[in-house]
Amino acid sequence: MSQATDPHESSTESELTGGALSQSSVYRTAPLAMSGMPPGIGYIVGNEAAERFSFYGMKAILTVFMTQYLLGRDGELAVMNDTTAKFWVHTFVMVAYFTPLLGAFLADWLLGKYRTIMFLSVIYCFGHLALALDETRMGLAIGLSLIALGTGAIKPCVSAHVGDQFGSRNQHLLEKVFGWFYFAINLGAFLSTILTPLLLDQYGPRLAFGVPGVLMALATLLFWMGRKQFAHIPPRGVSVFRDAFTGEGRRAILGLVPVYMLVAVFWSLFDQTASAWVLQAESMNTRVLGVSILPSQVQAANPLLILLMIPLFSYVVYPLLGRSFTLTPLRKIGLGMFLTVPAFSISALIEQNIQDGGSPSILWQVLAYVVLTAAEIMVSITCLEFSYTQAPNSIKSIVMSIFLLSVSLGNFITAGVNKIIENSDGTSKLPGASYYWFFTALMVVAAVMFVAVALKYRGKSHSQDEQEEAFPI
Repeated sequence: MSQATDPHESSTESELTGGALSQSSVYRTAPLAMSGMPPGIGYIVGNEAAERFSFYGMKAILTVFMTQYLLGRDGELAVMNDTTAKFWVHTFVMVAYFTPLLGAFLADWLLGKYRTIMFLSVIYCFGHLALALDETRMGLAIGLSLIALGTGAIKPCVSAHVGDQFGSRNQHLLEKVFGWFYFAINLGAFLSTILTPLLLDQYGPRLAFGVPGVLMALATLLFWMGRKQFAHIPPRGVSVFRDAFTGEGRRAILGLVPVYMLVAVFWSLFDQTASAWVLQAESMNTRVLGVSILPSQVQAANPLLILLMIPLFSYVVYPLLGRSFTLTPLRKIGLGMFLTVPAFSISALIEQNIQDGGSPSILWQVLAYVVLTAAEIMVSITCLEFSYTQAPNSIKSIVMSIFLLSVSLGNFITAGVNKIIENSDGTSKLPGASYYWFFTALMVVAAVMFVAVALKYRGKSHSQDEQEEAFPI
């Protein structure tokens, strides 16, 4: 079945890359009819690794920067207290995971995924530049705003662009590819979470924020290099709004929204590894085997464990569980949500020990990371694949962005709680362990409600048609 060229796709590659290609350059509008791995996947995965290095490297030091390094206009220290820093960190993440909706509509309506990713990646780079050059609240506000727009708006496009490379003949490889996609995310996250805290500690914010900016520029270049290998699914024009809000698209979105609203509570807890858990680590004994670890470096446990546990789950845990019952995507997500409860319970017990005058080993927090990472694998990776397959072809990016809104909603919950519990003198209405027990209880309620939602869910899988028509871009 052929597909007409959309007028929005009549621009040339030279408009995007300064004349690197001629107007005659054309690209496929659909996946190749093949049973193996599509070309171009390596460029996408490499781009994701570099982009995630830039994002998680910046995010890893954000709380410490706000509470220890932030300057006022006069060049003197003007740092935030812990509760205020947590509020702003989660507000930033909330916005970063709200802008995917903008990027999705921009891609599916006007520009297509490739051009949307290219344009917004440039904005992303300028955000890192602002953080590196200005250590005041003005630089922080400008930098985080640009990064939130850039990183958020490209997120649904990149993950949907991965799926667009597959047709019905090789759709069975999607689970494996999304696993490697997530592997790339966490490889970049691990390396940056180890490196950027050291750069901040040894050389200050300018270099610590600058290195992630360089990696983002590299990610943009790498994605451009793979342009000839990709299948470029054309934008749908104004019909995307009809597809999203009527008929099958509307039914798919309405079915997924209750799932995402409860998954949001998982993200409310998970993303506190970059705020509450970092602040908690500052009160713990961070010496391991005679080596002192920076509190913000402990976050590296999560991506490292992801790298180790993805193969474990794919080849051992899931097959073993599959012998006892059918392991559907929704069952994986539900199990992961219940597993989040003991993870946060451990952090609550750690805080209780700290409040009784103790200085527990950081290895206790690493244990919490082990449990939380297992939950993340079951929730996050599964949600990525599940969201793509449940989305009708015309609104893949939009559905992926709605899934990412669950992360935004989760951080909205956390930011809102921290704002509400902050006293006028900077202290908290939920001091010590009570803060962690509150979120643990919230997770129990969400996990139980998820079971009821999953039992009622009815959906349908979709894959891009295999077409090989070329069109000028």
